[in-house]
Amino acid sequence: MHSEYPPTLPAEYADIEFENNAQRLPLVLCLDTSSSMAGAPIQTLNDALADWTRELHDDVSLSYSVEVAVITFGGRGVGAWRGPQLLDPRTPMSPFVPAHAFQAPRFTASGVTLMTEALELAMQVVAARKAELRASGLQYYRPQICLVTDGLPTDGTGHMTDSWHRLLPVLAEEQQARRFRLYAIGVGGITDRGEQVLQAFAPKFNARIQGFPFRELLQMMSASANAEQKGAGDEVFEKIFSQFKTQRPAWES
Repeated sequence: MHSEYPPTLPAEYADIEFENNAQRLPLVLCLDTSSSMAGAPIQTLNDALADWTRELHDDVSLSYSVEVAVITFGGRGVGAWRGPQLLDPRTPMSPFVPAHAFQAPRFTASGVTLMTEALELAMQVVAARKAELRASGLQYYRPQICLVTDGLPTDGTGHMTDSWHRLLPVLAEEQQARRFRLYAIGVGGITDRGEQVLQAFAPKFNARIQGFPFRELLQMMSASANAEQKGAGDEVFEKIFSQFKTQRPAWES
């Protein structure tokens, strides 16, 4: 008899994946944890992520459809997290965790800003997860990737680099084909040049925000996920995002 369990799925997913036939919504948080985030910013991010995790667990409409993966860039390079566990890059395990089972990692800030490589990994894990869902006969909503940074892309030695230009045609094509929606958020003291990079990555959904409003940012992602589930048109996402940018959250209006 043919098994319905594709061999690519981690074993610990099996009890969750096949009991829950809700349409999935993959969500990737692509987070800057480089040395410029040290101190209050990384603490604020950790606290916001812990609060958001509890809110996700309590949100019936999101907790069984949203799947969360975390990509970080900083420290020893680019890392994929499966909940609180930093994955070994040699292990082909999906970083996506159902929202109702997601546990927030805790980050420390160090290292350089490998933003380009982090976005490339985010696109790879989204494509792999969609393939897994299709193989399992499960449907999915358009995935969301949320890039958050306070700096400029660097190479592995910490020097600024223009290698991010290689992403632009890929990102344009992927978003035109509706393969995912990318949000690019500059926080803290991000420079004009840093903002220009984010505008190039995500022409419609980029923002330069004063301070580190991670709680509001994560709530905006939840609001966007809710809109995705309801089949909202682009204008709804643009409204949610513009209200986040002006610090008047759409989900409170």
